[in-house]
Amino acid sequence: MIAVNYTTMRNNLKKYCDLATDNGETIIITRKEDKNVVVLSLEQFNEMEKELRNARYLDKLERGFKQLLEGKGTVHELIEE
Repeated sequence: MIAVNYTTMRNNLKKYCDLATDNGETIIITRKEDKNVVVLSLEQFNEMEKELRNARYLDKLERGFKQLLEGKGTVHELIEE
């Protein structure tokens, strides 16, 4: 993880974009009033999004299992076409 100020990032944009995409670095751009920004590769972003979706899905499954254990489930007939 690398932290750079806004001006340094602006003046060296290609360098830091290459570090993010080629080396997997996460770049924190520091700005006034703690309005910082993070730059990372699209690949890293997509992995984070996938992990978040998976975590949400697993949470739903766990809630469903808990409801079943509490006797809150219902039985339905399987409809085949």
